[in-house]
Amino acid sequence: MYKLTRKLMFKLSPETSHDLSIDLLGMSGRLGLSNVFCKKTAQLTTTVMGIDFPNPVGLAAGLDKNGDAILGLSALGFGFIEIGTITPRPQPGNPKPRIFRLPQAQAIINRMGFNNKGVDYLLERVKNAQFSGVLGINIGKNVDTPVERAVDDYLICLDKVYQHASYVTVNISSPNTPGLRSLQFGDSLRELLTALQQRQEDLTQMHGKRVPIAVKIAPDMSDEEIVEVAQIVLDCGMDGIIATNTTLERKGVEGMRYADEAGGLSGAPVLEQSTHVVKVLAEYLSGRLPIIAVGGITSGVHAAEKIAAGASLVQIYSGFIYQGPALIRESVDAIASMRNSQAGKQQE
Repeated sequence: MYKLTRKLMFKLSPETSHDLSIDLLGMSGRLGLSNVFCKKTAQLTTTVMGIDFPNPVGLAAGLDKNGDAILGLSALGFGFIEIGTITPRPQPGNPKPRIFRLPQAQAIINRMGFNNKGVDYLLERVKNAQFSGVLGINIGKNVDTPVERAVDDYLICLDKVYQHASYVTVNISSPNTPGLRSLQFGDSLRELLTALQQRQEDLTQMHGKRVPIAVKIAPDMSDEEIVEVAQIVLDCGMDGIIATNTTLERKGVEGMRYADEAGGLSGAPVLEQSTHVVKVLAEYLSGRLPIIAVGGITSGVHAAEKIAAGASLVQIYSGFIYQGPALIRESVDAIASMRNSQAGKQQE
């Protein structure tokens, strides 16, 4: 059924297809239709950052930027949903066209530019949804906010979303907001994360609960840079790392239509690069900080590989667009099978 739906959707432009899908998912969630048509996903409770996830397969940020389809998406079987990236003020994002499909590579290039309706709109959608599952909210800065004042935007968003989120993701790795990735390194990263951690302590006292903060990083770093970032994230008391965002590289799509379009590449070609980042992080962190892996998962085997590389949870996005809800169940089953096999070996 999804193959037919995808075939019809792919006749539309990528952004039109995306907007229509979110509208339909939002409507199905409000009407409770998703629960009728979707198969159940196996229970595979995983505790990470002090949160009990029903299963370790989540939706990555970027698909539901404004929280318009939380209930519809969750009914598909995800163990958690991450919405955003959201900014303090609404912004239109980059000029269209800004999404490009590369179906022969199961890949997408996007340069959306944090288009969203602003944090206040998202919060209204969250409140209306009354979602009882695990909800991550991904925050960023407005494009017209100077990088040297980026911390102000992140603090505004953190203040507003804190009591409504299961966890908060700090997006400093999108390639489509000028200067954003400069926040990933050295003193800039340390100053941003220190300010966020201090505000997290204040908000914990204010609301009587501690909401974890994860940091989403890019795949376009050397091993030395990955280790440097990991150490700063540790030093600043963050609760997790999400690896990775989209890549500026074009390995695996050379010569394809749209391959030379500006923006971040996601989907199958990013798998190896993203998993390498997870492995470097896992080796260095040695369990001191959980890793959420995202990038290139188009099969259950890929999801299990991310867990084997050292991740505690995985997220999907482009693979979900190409494979549909079946990828969620396949990924949960593959991870469960891997865990059972490991447990069996330990008992031998």
